[in-house]
Amino acid sequence: MKKIKGTIASPKGFVADAVHAQLKYKNLDLGMILSDVPAAIAGVFTTNKVAAAHVLIDRAIVKNGQAQAIICNSAVANAVTGEHGFQNALKTQKVFAHKFKIKADEVAVCSTGVIGLQLPMEKMVNGISKLSQNGKPEYFAKAILTTDTKCKTINFEEEIGGQIVNMAGVCKGSGMIHPNMATMLAFITTDVKISQSLLQKMLSEIIEKTFNQITVDGDTSTNDTVLVMANGQAKNQEILADSQDYQLFKEMLTEVCQHLAKEIAADGEGATKLIEVTVKGAPDDLSARMIAKKIVGSSLVKTAIFGADPNWGIIISSIGQVATFEVNDIELKIQNELVLYHSTPVTFDNAFLSEKLKEDKIKIVADLNSGNGNGQAWGCDLTYKYVEINALYTS
Repeated sequence: MKKIKGTIASPKGFVADAVHAQLKYKNLDLGMILSDVPAAIAGVFTTNKVAAAHVLIDRAIVKNGQAQAIICNSAVANAVTGEHGFQNALKTQKVFAHKFKIKADEVAVCSTGVIGLQLPMEKMVNGISKLSQNGKPEYFAKAILTTDTKCKTINFEEEIGGQIVNMAGVCKGSGMIHPNMATMLAFITTDVKISQSLLQKMLSEIIEKTFNQITVDGDTSTNDTVLVMANGQAKNQEILADSQDYQLFKEMLTEVCQHLAKEIAADGEGATKLIEVTVKGAPDDLSARMIAKKIVGSSLVKTAIFGADPNWGIIISSIGQVATFEVNDIELKIQNELVLYHSTPVTFDNAFLSEKLKEDKIKIVADLNSGNGNGQAWGCDLTYKYVEINALYTS
């Protein structure tokens, strides 16, 4: 697998563009991804029972198994907008489909921004009219941002089924991040040939170890969506279950999802540090993942990391809160410094470790010595800036 420079439209048969539709005072705010041909589409969505209009529409598209385009706006979430908001989302589909001469029910729609606002449809329609198949694909990653501080993209290529295939990913997410799914949008395109059912199975498995293992603030959004489109334009031999090509493609998709997930965690609202927690020696992988996520999601852990305080006791407390088994033989390392061995405190240089906690990437490794389960989770520190951003979000 080779990392390459590219955009969301780098896989064969895709184009992308974005414009300023004036949903925001300035900056790009409406983008599209368009495939030359209908593509297999897989998706995973928020578990929040108050779901945005686009989530309802896109679930149906994924169930149908085929899509040719994605259109996404920022600034307005189109969530908690009732039947009016739902009809606006459908109108967005129809207007886009008419312009590009494709089927409306093969246009996935996505929105992100402030909850409770109706889409300004005159601006949406005008913005769609400006989108072009000859536009600038690099603009798409900018158009979907809200409080993000940077674009989050990745591109890989690999030889699969006798052909070079490409996979590209882009996402947004900074606050309201606690997936199952969380406040984030992620779009992945690939020119590989694979059935929709196999693609969906693969994505659902990968989500559990990637996007569902990040947390910024513990809030699950109304809009969270991950969509993968595979249009088969690489002309590879179709990927079959349990084949070598299947494993190669799964590794590729896992790498893309994990990279984007970590990018979101690192760009949490107000964040200064990415926190990576690794849990080993749990009875099973699920237990390890849940414990890792509890640690990285703890407000006490997050604030201690912000303050560069090597208070390992709050990490142990987090483990004990969710462990369903006896934990009496823990080995704990913070920034590669051993602080606990056989559940007994180890003498360490507090000032030295505090300095290491001022770095922009923090690693916590807990070995529970209770089995072969492993898991990871990613998050960020909790800062004064986070409070400032969210205290003034709608004003």
